[in-house]
Amino acid sequence: MPTLSRFEETKINVLSGITVALALVPEAIAFAMVAHVSPLTGLYAAFILVLITSIWGGRPGMVSGASGATAVVMTALVVSHGVEYLFAAVVLMGLLQILFAVAKLSKFVRLIPHPVMLGFINGLAIVIFLAQLDHFKIKTPQGVEQWMPDSALLIMLGLVALAMLVIYLTPRVTRAIPATLSGVLVVTALVVIFKIPTVTVGDIASLSGSLPSFHLPEVPWTWHTLAIIFPYSLIMAANALVETLLTLNLIDEMTDTRGKPNKESLAQGISNVACGFFGAMGGCAMLGESIINVSNGAIRRLSGITTAIFLISFILFASKLIEQIPVAALVGVMFVVVEKTFEWSSLRFFGKLPVADIFIGILVAGITVFVDITVAVAAGVVVAALVFAWEHAKEIRVKIALDAQGNKIYELEGTLFFASVAQFNALFTPREDPETVIVEFRKARIVDHSAIEAIDALAARYERNGKKLYLRHLSVDCRDLLDKARDLVEFNVAEDPHYRVADDKIN
Repeated sequence: MPTLSRFEETKINVLSGITVALALVPEAIAFAMVAHVSPLTGLYAAFILVLITSIWGGRPGMVSGASGATAVVMTALVVSHGVEYLFAAVVLMGLLQILFAVAKLSKFVRLIPHPVMLGFINGLAIVIFLAQLDHFKIKTPQGVEQWMPDSALLIMLGLVALAMLVIYLTPRVTRAIPATLSGVLVVTALVVIFKIPTVTVGDIASLSGSLPSFHLPEVPWTWHTLAIIFPYSLIMAANALVETLLTLNLIDEMTDTRGKPNKESLAQGISNVACGFFGAMGGCAMLGESIINVSNGAIRRLSGITTAIFLISFILFASKLIEQIPVAALVGVMFVVVEKTFEWSSLRFFGKLPVADIFIGILVAGITVFVDITVAVAAGVVVAALVFAWEHAKEIRVKIALDAQGNKIYELEGTLFFASVAQFNALFTPREDPETVIVEFRKARIVDHSAIEAIDALAARYERNGKKLYLRHLSVDCRDLLDKARDLVEFNVAEDPHYRVADDKIN
C-alpha cells in the first residue's frame, strides 16, 4: 500500500469524519427514541463521546456514540423513573468503566475465543441490518407500525440501492473522496433537484439546538437512588465495554495495529461521566461507524475530532441543510457497513471446523440478536471453556510398568484437573496393585483443588488396601500447589527429595 502524504492523509481523515458525522445523525436519533429521550439527547451523546474518545482514547479511528447496546437498557429506567435518573445512571456507568480501566481488566478481552468474536461480529451485523428496517415503516394515526405504501417503499428501496451502487463504484473511479460520502451526496442531490418525495432526516426530528450545558442530575442523592440506578448502570457499563473492546479488537485486525484497551476503557468512562453531567444519554464504540471510518482509510484521531466538530456544527448552524438528507442515503451506507462487517467467510466453515466452534459462533450471534451483547459473549466464553475442558480431559493417559523392586509405576501424561478427575480415578486398580505404587508426574501436571482431592481420595483407596501411594517428579509449581493445600486435604509428604507420599496417616 503506497505511503500517503500528510495532505492526503489529512484529507482522508477529514472527509471520512464528515461522512461518519452524517451517518451518526439518524443513528443517534433512533437510539434516543429507543431510550424514550429527546433526539438532541442522543446527538449530544454522540458529540461528547466521539470527541473525548478521539482525543484521549486508545484506538484512533474508532467511533463512539449513542448505541443500541446501552439504549435498550435505558428504556425501562426512563419509563419508570424519568430522564433525570438516566443521567445519574450514565454518570455511575462512567465511573464503573473508569474503575474497570484503573484495575486494568481490559486485557481479559484477549481470552475471548475466535468463534465468540465471529459470533459477536455477525450478530451485531444482523442487529445493524434489522435496525435499518425500521426506516421502511410508518406509524398509523392509531399508533400501529406498518410498512410504507408501495410507491413510497419502492422509491425508498431505489434510493437505497443507488446509494449502495455509488459507494461500491466510487473507488473504481476516484479515491479523492470517501465512497460513503459520495453515496450520500449523490442521492441527496438527486432528491433535492428532482424533488423526489421520500423521508428525510428532518422528517424524523429537528436537529436545531445549542451547545450542551452543564446539568447536575435532578435526583435525590441518597442510597435509595443508588439502589435504583446501580443495576442499570452495571448492565450498561458491561454492555458498553464488551462492544467497545470487541470493536477495538476488530479494528486492530483490520488495520494490523495494536490499540490500548485500558486507555480506551478509561476514555469511555470519562466521556460517559461527561454525558451524564451535560444532559446526554451516554453510549460506547459503534461498530458500523467505526467500519465506515477505517474502510475509508481514516485511522487518525483527526477523523474522530472532525466528526465531533461537524456533529455540533450540524446542531448549531446547519440543521436545515442536514435535515434535507434522505434517510435512504444513510440506510444505504449502513447496508454497505453490514455487508462489510458480516464475516461471510464463516459460512464456509460448515463441515470444515469442529462442530463445537460452529455451534458457539451461531449461539453468540443468536443471543446478540435476540437478547444482549454481554450475555452473548459470556455464554460463548462459558461454552468454549466447557468444550475445552471436556476435550482436554480426554488427554490424560497412563503407561504402566514394574521396576526392579516389584513396585508398580503409573506414568501419567496430560493435565489433572476437575474435568479429568473421573478418567484419572479409572486408571488405577488398588486391589490388584502391589504394596508400593509410584505415580510418575514427569509428563503430567496438577492444576486445581479437584486434582488434589482426587489424589487424596486415591491415597485413601490404597491405604484401605494396606498399600502406599507415592508421587514422583512433580513440577515445581505442582509441588507448590500441593504444599499450599495441606490445610484442605490430608497429605503426608515424605522427606525424600525424590518422592512425595500421599496417604491419610499423620506422621
